[in-house]
Amino acid sequence: MKLLCISLGCDKNLVDTEMMLGLLNKDGYTFTDDEYEADVIVINTCCFINDAKEESINTILEMAQRKVDGKCKALIVTGCLAQRYKQEIIDEIPEVDGILGTSTYDEISRVLSNALGGEEHVQCFHELSGFPEQEAERVLTTGGHYAFLKIAEGCDKHCTYCIIPSLRGSYRSVPMERLIKEAESLAEKGVKELILVAQETTLYGMDLYGKKSLPQLLRNLCRISGIHWIRVQYCYPEEITEELIQTIKEEEKICSYLDLPVQHASDRILKLMGRRTTKAQLQEIVERLRIEIPDIALRTTLISGFPGETPEDHEELMEFVDEMEFERLGVFAYSAEEDTPAAEFPDQVSQEVKEERRDEIMELQQEISLAHSQNMIGKILEVMIEGKVADENAYVGRTYMDGPGVDGMIFVQTGVELMSGDFAKVRVTGAMEYDLIGELEDEFTE
Repeated sequence: MKLLCISLGCDKNLVDTEMMLGLLNKDGYTFTDDEYEADVIVINTCCFINDAKEESINTILEMAQRKVDGKCKALIVTGCLAQRYKQEIIDEIPEVDGILGTSTYDEISRVLSNALGGEEHVQCFHELSGFPEQEAERVLTTGGHYAFLKIAEGCDKHCTYCIIPSLRGSYRSVPMERLIKEAESLAEKGVKELILVAQETTLYGMDLYGKKSLPQLLRNLCRISGIHWIRVQYCYPEEITEELIQTIKEEEKICSYLDLPVQHASDRILKLMGRRTTKAQLQEIVERLRIEIPDIALRTTLISGFPGETPEDHEELMEFVDEMEFERLGVFAYSAEEDTPAAEFPDQVSQEVKEERRDEIMELQQEISLAHSQNMIGKILEVMIEGKVADENAYVGRTYMDGPGVDGMIFVQTGVELMSGDFAKVRVTGAMEYDLIGELEDEFTE
């Protein structure tokens, strides 16, 4: 039978999707990208913010239509939206045959089999603790040269705007030996870049080993043959230790890149958000990172228009962005999520103002980003090739400063034949706001 799997939302969700594909592949399903040819459709959903929720609902409704006018015999919904709104999905979208929560993706084969056997509204939800038991060889959907490694599940931070703890449960680290085994398997498949993800990577190991064990995990991963780059995302600033900084500094395979979501810079707003840092502490950790790792690329995310945010708070955030000059930065307009404390806060900011403030920050960041890009001109960088530009003697790739799907690219002009996953030395010859242009160093001529 042909199966279409649609993965929405974050890269942590994508790992779950790839695990499900591995289990279904073992059961003999073949995969298709054509929704009209699919006998079975599985949708792994997201509902972190309202836009993600709308995308998930619209995708379910669109695929439900394939039950009417296509070959589809079973429609299965999994992931965060399913965890949060299982009864609403069952009541309002009768075409859905099966539904799984965030901790039960390993039951996908059983749920699908039962649905195909005629059982209606097959459900599988467990307590949000531990990890799915069944393991299978992941089916990578990232092209095969890089892969996400999910090192923990859940979160204990309980930021006032965030629904994740109720959808994913409390923080729990994946045992280190299991991660090493998975990483070794990925390397054997040809993966050259590991991207460590979790709701928060910096607390890895606290629940299992009684201490922050991300540095030890990183050093172990660096010993795996075939892995060339290791990238770390979702590091809460207050949890970054000196040991972690030194590990990134000392280990050649670890990219000089860190993703640390700060969300805001006004101490008043940070407190309302339930964040555990002050602006002074954020400034201190950024300064420390740049002193110890001078070539580090720092990525962050911000929220504009949080309830109670005044023009003065926004201006303070703008000044912070201008001062910090983050290499990579994204902004979300605040989304009021039901069942979160912030949704009930007074002084909600209008959508128009939220978006205006978001756009103003991004305009400032565009100038900062362009300056960073221009500073790269003339430098020789190692680049991972991602693919060829159609009808041109050029390839697109990423530097150590760029995570896939969230950061910029570098366009490499060359007549040499390259493959996705190849590494090349590239001299930067041009710069745009978010992307670079370069030539292979051994072909470069003034």
